[in-house]
Amino acid sequence: MAPSRRSSAFQITRRSRNGPPKRAFRSSRLNEPQIHAEDGQDVSEQSAVEEAPSVISSGEGEEEETFQPKADSYNALLLSLKSAGPVNEAARKKRKLSRKLLQNTSIAPANDGLLSSDIGIDLSNRIDQPMEGEREAQEESDDADDDTESEEDVVDPFQEHFNMLDGDKLRLTIQGLGATTTASVKVQDHWKVAAVIADSADSLWKRQLETDVPFLVKDLNIKEKLSNRARKQLALAGKGIAGTFAKVIFGYSDLFFCGRSRDNRQTLQNLWCLHALNHVLKTRDRILKNTARLKADISEALEYRDQGFTRPKVLILLPTRQACARVVESIVSLYEPEQQENKKRFTESYSQDTEDISEDKPADFHDLFGGNDDDLFRLGLKFTRKAVKFFSQFYSSDIIFASPLGLRMAVGAEDSRKQDFDFLSSIELVIVDHADALLMQNWEHVEYIFDHLNLQPKEAHDCDFSRVRSWYLDGNAKYVRQTILLSSFNTPELNQLVSRHMRNVRGRLKITPDIRDAAVLSLGVPIKQTFVRIDVPEPQKDPEARFSSFTSVILPSLTKLAKAGTTKTQGVLIFIPSYMDFVRVRNFLANSVVAQNISFGSISEYTAAPDVARARSHFLTGRHAMLLYSGRSHHFRRYKIRGVKRVIMYALPDNPLFYKEIAGEFLARSISEGLVIPEEADVKSLFSKWDVLKMERVVGTQRLRNMLKESRGDTFDFI
Repeated sequence: MAPSRRSSAFQITRRSRNGPPKRAFRSSRLNEPQIHAEDGQDVSEQSAVEEAPSVISSGEGEEEETFQPKADSYNALLLSLKSAGPVNEAARKKRKLSRKLLQNTSIAPANDGLLSSDIGIDLSNRIDQPMEGEREAQEESDDADDDTESEEDVVDPFQEHFNMLDGDKLRLTIQGLGATTTASVKVQDHWKVAAVIADSADSLWKRQLETDVPFLVKDLNIKEKLSNRARKQLALAGKGIAGTFAKVIFGYSDLFFCGRSRDNRQTLQNLWCLHALNHVLKTRDRILKNTARLKADISEALEYRDQGFTRPKVLILLPTRQACARVVESIVSLYEPEQQENKKRFTESYSQDTEDISEDKPADFHDLFGGNDDDLFRLGLKFTRKAVKFFSQFYSSDIIFASPLGLRMAVGAEDSRKQDFDFLSSIELVIVDHADALLMQNWEHVEYIFDHLNLQPKEAHDCDFSRVRSWYLDGNAKYVRQTILLSSFNTPELNQLVSRHMRNVRGRLKITPDIRDAAVLSLGVPIKQTFVRIDVPEPQKDPEARFSSFTSVILPSLTKLAKAGTTKTQGVLIFIPSYMDFVRVRNFLANSVVAQNISFGSISEYTAAPDVARARSHFLTGRHAMLLYSGRSHHFRRYKIRGVKRVIMYALPDNPLFYKEIAGEFLARSISEGLVIPEEADVKSLFSKWDVLKMERVVGTQRLRNMLKESRGDTFDFI
């Protein structure tokens, strides 16, 4: 299936790039009938921006050509504008579009025959029964006008961040990013917020986060059509850390949330889905309203910078197809469209009701891999006024859902002539959910995607450059883009992504939970836990120092026991999180003279199922004294290894649950089966000062500080 999906993606991009060339600065791409399918506007949208504004712009003077009346009511309306008539306030209220467009243009002199008298003509008999296309245009215009009033009455972060940030102001703010302030705020119970804000920015964020007043949906400045639906889904979201989360993301600051869990994931997902949908609808409506104003402008003096190079504005990275199905369902339930194109195909391709997972797997494993666990996918979602279209082409989509692997294949290889990343040039909101699961797939794909965000496009793609925002043209879109990163825990890879790519001018914030229950205290069995510190001056030297410590300290003690014929060398499980370290240790044990007396097996994420069964059986029966076990293998399979009597952690896992399962559950089962007594069962782990994040989750913050400062020894025992 993979080759067919890849070829399909490249066909999409080729069709987009090989379309008929358009002349820049000619008119908005929303006004071009020829690029209807390419730009993604539906019939109702086109009617709104082409048909309705002509009510105003049709008559520019008294000496124009004579109109030829036709049978429909719309042309009768155009004809009526030629003659003056008495002002009728009731009729003016019936046609909200005319009134609103006049208020938003600068072409209303008092002595203009059209604007002072012609618009006030009695239209009651001409627009009561509009034609179908005209009715849709009028409804679209009315919706846009209602939103305009609400936007002008309140301070909207969307307006402040995207529409009021001109080139000069943005450049000054970017220059101020070199001088930043880092501050921490305690919020709620057991949560803290660390913020990096430019010195030139105000401290409003701090006052907002310190308040204990829960947010209300009406305080989020979302579109009116989403408010009622949002209140139903987010009835309890204002309580706890979710309120802080909402204040940050709807304020358009970057956010790194390190406390994603099974308890809060659905609430947080509903919030950022609402935020993404609200951003898409506000962006689209802004373009439609400005297009209508431009068509109504007689002097052609107006200029609106309200677009990017391409249409996609939101990118959402997810680990599996089932996760994508859940997110899409949340967004669609908020939007409540009248039609859903290709919905059956989407359900069949992405959702799976039955689970082929055994009941003994942990709950977090069911959440991640339950349903359709395919990690190769990409999906375009397009919104119109009444419909949602699944599987839309990227260049006509509003939101792109993808796994890192799927999007990397869509972009193409680095040296490929068919490489195309222009559809990522105008992304304004990036959401990476379940980032800790993406770490276990291939994190290089995520880094590759971020490296190709907001770059200057190679082709025009029917772009109207007269409408492109100045900070897109200046190459500063990455400083305006909002990035939301959600993970169950923090890692050096995630920190690097944050420091390199989260450069929002509104600052970035990191929300982390306090470590309340250290893993060493919750194993459930009374066993000895030993931590051996490795002195490593630089992080680049950590792999070599760790391997040297293992081969010179850990392994010799095992070989001595093997030569003595003791049974203590049996049932030794060596857990190695990194596959590179796994291969290195495996090759050393297979070829070194030092380990020639030790038999071992190995299980990695690439080991075939029959070989896994054989290795587990030999380890249980004692035919293999040691078993090498990789971190990704445990992540994707969650094997319950039997026969474990001792555990050696070559390096601590990022996920603290893995420590509890391997060090606690494996040994607890062996103790219950009588394979080992608690006094002989033990866990030994290697760590360095560069493992601070891992160690904090395992031993706790205060214990870690003491272990790093201790100068009397490098070995620490917990009994």
